[in-house]
Amino acid sequence: MKADIVRGHLDALLLATLADGPLHGYAIIEALQARSGGVLDLPTGSIYPALRRLERARYISGQWGIVGGRRRRTYQLTRAGRQELARERADWSRFTTAIGGVLGEPG
Repeated sequence: MKADIVRGHLDALLLATLADGPLHGYAIIEALQARSGGVLDLPTGSIYPALRRLERARYISGQWGIVGGRRRRTYQLTRAGRQELARERADWSRFTTAIGGVLGEPG
């Protein structure tokens, strides 16, 4: 699936992926793929800038460490990030309800 399709939702997807615990960047990409059944295959060029943006907003915090023998930056949700994720989930619920009402199933 093209990255354009998730535009506007990428931050929420990243926050939700980190809700289960800290992950490094490539592990986040793999988790998005796995959790979406392979539909979301987003390029690193989309993920890493978004992670930096979320870190600047203080929704996530990053820390350098060694993972699997390699130096990697691992990210985790902050308290503000958990609050933002709750808002994003509520917005998504309202959005999908509204779109479902418009598109609906043919009668």
